[in-house]
Amino acid sequence: MKRKALSKAMVFIVLFGVVSLFSDMTHEGAASIRGAYLSLLGASAGTIGFISGLGEMIGYSMRFVFGKITDRTRQYWPMTILGYVLDIAAVPLLALVGEHGWVAACLLLVVQRMGKAIKKPAKDTILSFAASQEGAGKSFGMQEVLDQIGAFFGPVLLYLVMLFRQSESDFRTYSICFAFLAIPGAITLALLLITRLKFPNPERFEPEPKEYVPFRLQRPFLLYIAGISLFAFGFIDYSLVLMHVSATFGFSTETLPLLYAGAMLVDAVAAFGFGLLYDRKGAKALVFSTLLSAPFSVCIFAFRSVPLLLCGLVMWGIGMGAQESILKAAVASIVPKQSRATGYGIFECAFGVAWFFGSWLLGVLYDVSIPAMIALSVTAQLSAIPLYLASANGQRTGPAGRQQ
Repeated sequence: MKRKALSKAMVFIVLFGVVSLFSDMTHEGAASIRGAYLSLLGASAGTIGFISGLGEMIGYSMRFVFGKITDRTRQYWPMTILGYVLDIAAVPLLALVGEHGWVAACLLLVVQRMGKAIKKPAKDTILSFAASQEGAGKSFGMQEVLDQIGAFFGPVLLYLVMLFRQSESDFRTYSICFAFLAIPGAITLALLLITRLKFPNPERFEPEPKEYVPFRLQRPFLLYIAGISLFAFGFIDYSLVLMHVSATFGFSTETLPLLYAGAMLVDAVAAFGFGLLYDRKGAKALVFSTLLSAPFSVCIFAFRSVPLLLCGLVMWGIGMGAQESILKAAVASIVPKQSRATGYGIFECAFGVAWFFGSWLLGVLYDVSIPAMIALSVTAQLSAIPLYLASANGQRTGPAGRQQ
């Protein structure tokens, strides 16, 4: 019995996923030590929260601008490639900052986020074209699985580097780690160019609509944006989690990347599972993932228990998996093809602005009152659920619920 051959759309999704795998090895490897590195360079908890949030705000808010540019120019590949170059190049350059160079390190992190701002609307849009043939939840979920395989191996690579560099100072060890991340970064760019040569016109995967309908901010989309903004506001950045864990639990330096790697594995499994669930159940998948992930801050910050810490990291990984799969799949279900980069830009912009203010406030609250920080985090995430449901109901019952 012959096996069914993969469709061209699925080949594209998988190949682009491998690009994302090596990309995530690079920047998620960096993320696994970023908070500890900034702290070592002299940044406070409030500064780490501010910079993490600022980087996310710039990286997300500018996606609206670049999404509009992408829709107008239809230059999907040039925008994607330019963004990848900036995103990848900024990481190994962190190896060159001085021992008190936290300002330079923060600037590089902002550059990296700007690269993501340029690439993400174009990348998500061309993936959505292929996903139109294979199912949005399944496609974005599979993409996230490959992403998170890279996000797992990135921290593991740094763990191995640290094992062989135990005689070095912490600063020197971190610098060498960032330099090693140039290897998966170079592979990312090479594979990206190969994908571009093999699939020069991915927009052909999805048929053109019979008529052009201008993009409008209709009620279901606005409700959905409000929901994901609340979720982002309450979702604590891993830099703050890492700083708390390194200061509270006394893990060795080389163990910290492994904790992040474990969370990324959970992210991968959750993304694919909830992606399949989204294709079947729609908004119920969003509700279920939020209920599972929202209490992560209680387990991580409220107790000094390693089992509860690990439980909290699992919940955090579930939340990250939902962000990168079903939240994007929902946008593809709401926004028409000709305006989808703009739709993704608005989605990413709202998400990033909320992430910035949430990260900043939660970082400040960490220094003032950890219980207050936990309460705000959980409440904000759970408050998104009614908005997800209202958005889904609007798409089913409203005359303009689904934008055609």
